[in-house]
Amino acid sequence: MRSKKPINGKETELKYEKPSTEQLRKALDREKRKDEYKKTFAKTIGILIAVAAFSVLIASFFIKVHKISGDSMSPTLETGQIVVAVETEKFEPGELVAFYYNNKVLIKRVIGSPGDWINIDADGNVTVNGLALDEPYLTEKSLEPTDIEFPYQVPENRYFVLGDNRSVSIDSRKNEVGCISKEQLIGHVFFRIYPFSEFGIITNN
Repeated sequence: MRSKKPINGKETELKYEKPSTEQLRKALDREKRKDEYKKTFAKTIGILIAVAAFSVLIASFFIKVHKISGDSMSPTLETGQIVVAVETEKFEPGELVAFYYNNKVLIKRVIGSPGDWINIDADGNVTVNGLALDEPYLTEKSLEPTDIEFPYQVPENRYFVLGDNRSVSIDSRKNEVGCISKEQLIGHVFFRIYPFSEFGIITNN
């Protein structure tokens, strides 16, 4: 197609070339890539929003994050470490649990469940229902501090808990703490998220 346009008083022919098939194909490819990018971007944003919302929901109702303060669970847990507790209905002997006590959150280890008979001898050896408890997580054993008599039966709907640093931990051996009721329990402490060098599942050995 041609047209005439005056330039400096003179008419000049302008030529309009029809785009080639290759040029059309490239243009269509560019538009297609733009559409795909927009769709992928929108999908990614949607996924991120869904994951964030799900994470908030989980954190609010099922998972709690706690920062360790104090030495009662040393060497398993040290001051400044950050751990995760998940809600559960049952707790097994040897598991770590978080619970409320005097408006604070404490973490100890479940030793006995409702109805169990607990005994701790003068050397700090623990038996549950007459069976010696294997405790590879301890560096030392201790009967004290305590003001209850052993053997001791765990009351109904309660759990007997001990700290891993037995000589300094205030736990179910003392009446001021006693056995933990189900209403006090927050959840099973199973995962350490800080420090990053120890990131992972908390083991019992």
